[in-house]
Amino acid sequence: MSKLFKRTKILATIGPSVFGQEKIDEIIMAGVNGCRLNCSHGTNEEREEQIKWIRNAAEKKGRSVAILQDLQGPKIRLGAIVDNHLDLHAGDEVVLEAKEGFEHDGGLTLPVQYNLAEKVKVKEPLFMFDGKIKTEVVEIVSETAIKVKVLNDGFVMSKKGLNLPETDFGGDIITAKDMEDLEYGAHQDYDYVALSFVQSAHDIEKLKEILLSLGSTAKVIAKIETKKAIASDENLEEIVKAADGIMVARGDMAVEAGNEVVPIIQRKLIALCRAHSKLCIVATQMMGSMVENPEPTRAEVSDVATAVIQGADAVMLSDETANGAYPVEAVAEMKRVILYTQNHSRVARMTVEPEGEKTLYDGISDAVARLAERIEADVIVCQTASGTTATTMAAQRPNVPIISVTPNPRVANQLALIYANSAFVRKYGENFGKELTLELKESEYLQTKEGKKDLLAVIVSGDKNKYGTDTIKIRHI
Repeated sequence: MSKLFKRTKILATIGPSVFGQEKIDEIIMAGVNGCRLNCSHGTNEEREEQIKWIRNAAEKKGRSVAILQDLQGPKIRLGAIVDNHLDLHAGDEVVLEAKEGFEHDGGLTLPVQYNLAEKVKVKEPLFMFDGKIKTEVVEIVSETAIKVKVLNDGFVMSKKGLNLPETDFGGDIITAKDMEDLEYGAHQDYDYVALSFVQSAHDIEKLKEILLSLGSTAKVIAKIETKKAIASDENLEEIVKAADGIMVARGDMAVEAGNEVVPIIQRKLIALCRAHSKLCIVATQMMGSMVENPEPTRAEVSDVATAVIQGADAVMLSDETANGAYPVEAVAEMKRVILYTQNHSRVARMTVEPEGEKTLYDGISDAVARLAERIEADVIVCQTASGTTATTMAAQRPNVPIISVTPNPRVANQLALIYANSAFVRKYGENFGKELTLELKESEYLQTKEGKKDLLAVIVSGDKNKYGTDTIKIRHI
């Protein structure tokens, strides 16, 4: 069974390359477990269509699929540039202007979608085009404009991002656009909301308050990409504890903090998420060459395999599926790497132990994972109302699938991105675990070991109205 079931999940970004029901069907059938809708691009009308296509595709496959709303945050971008290209040279002085209605005329005064004059200081670094152009602030020109000195040759294009790793935005990371997207998203079928440029646990708590006030049941993913977020291990852990999940946003993190920092922070974050039973997504350029090529590089294959061995819940495709020439192939290649890695290497041991008392869920999950391994079970079946039992079980990183059953469709969709989980919406019954496992066996979703007729299942359940999760059963099915 373990050879067929992908325990590390795939999150794919939806964009022009997969715009339409047929393409969405293809990538989900190829192995996508969750879809990311990036609020930096597209319209609300397009996102409504995309949500409908994703839910239709999930229903056809008979599986839950998570949908993630990714907020733009204070992602500062250039405006439109004449001919979508401007060459810059070391020594050039460029003015960045945020005045309303300002348009580029071909010179070295460029429109920008954020008033930097209110935040930056002279001598602070500013990177354009995701770090390709390095500059330094030399003057605050006016209330809406700054001047920077270019430090290397290169070019910029319309809408490309700016990074200011030393600039203090004062916790002002939920922008007016984000609020509009949140108010719209609260009435859409989103399972997760990802917050960009998180600096502290307070940012997460603020977003949770907003979602609660809007009546949203979406969980919060903190995108780790700023120097402030990773300034200390204590701050990093507080963010993990406050969030429902973490995205290791390696692109902006590399620009903000340096390429050499990224692998270490990735390892730390995966370990912290496992210790605190939180979702961990590793993102950015995992198979970047497949935007233009039908096969990944060996380095990219190694990158995905490393995330699997470290115990990430999910790995993410960005431009590969949003804008690439081979979106379905990228998903298939990623799935192939995940399966081969998990079948030939064990997940690394837990390197972080959370402080404080263990919860009842921790104790039961630890016992079930050990039991399943000791008796060589084929599957763990888990009754879960809120998703807590299944998520805590997944944190143990068992080598068998976790079949979760819940009466709540939102919980089932959220569990679609959790390690080893496959969630099904069912009403609870006395023999729910046995019945569901038999159903999945007959459909060949679950398969017995060679030479055996029965599946060996560890079933975890309880009465949520009385004692919660409190029962462990072993059944031959």
